[in-house]
Amino acid sequence: MSTLYFEDFAVGSKRDLGSHLVTEEEILTFARQYDPQPFHIDKEAAQKSIYKNLISSGWMTCSIMMRLLVDNMTSKAASMGSPGVDEIRWLKPVYAGDTLSVSLVVLDARASSSKPDRGVVHTQWEATNQRGELVCTVKGMGMYGRRPA
Repeated sequence: MSTLYFEDFAVGSKRDLGSHLVTEEEILTFARQYDPQPFHIDKEAAQKSIYKNLISSGWMTCSIMMRLLVDNMTSKAASMGSPGVDEIRWLKPVYAGDTLSVSLVVLDARASSSKPDRGVVHTQWEATNQRGELVCTVKGMGMYGRRPA
């Protein structure tokens, strides 16, 4: 695959970024280290919670989305990093056994007026579960190099 440049991000386009099967082991491992809330680390407590079972930390869900983004797009692009994320929404819980499918939608793309070698692409990442339910969205932006002349 050839390198993706700023010019390859058409507004309205959508890219499939792959999928990931969420396991109980990774829910527990991630949560014990980064988000040790009872419904992420304790099966008994989780069963008594509003979720009725262990759920992934929202931050773990975002990390899965990021991994799929890097593996299936950013590593193939003239990426220059990101100036930030504007919005994260955790819409539904993610359980062990869920398969997350992630896609990226281009919301806006603007060439830099001050730095002609790059442009900024505003995107929304969308994660759905195996039932097609939207579980998480992330709105942010990335900087990409312009196609060499």
